[in-house]
Amino acid sequence: MNTIEHRLTELEAKVAFQDETIEILNDEIKVHQQLLAKMKRQTELLAEKIKESQASSMMMSDTPEPPPPHY
Repeated sequence: MNTIEHRLTELEAKVAFQDETIEILNDEIKVHQQLLAKMKRQTELLAEKIKESQASSMMMSDTPEPPPPHY
């Protein structure tokens, strides 16, 4: 009987350790998901700025550029 109690105690300790590990990993995943969402939003904003920059440079290219001063 003592062996069974010992084995049961060992199993309970392992389950408790696994529960703690799962909780720690879950918290870490939450942090990474928040960071990923922030980085995704920053990437979207950068893409918008690049598109705006390209659009404005295309508008500016429609006007003729003056010749260099040495002409």
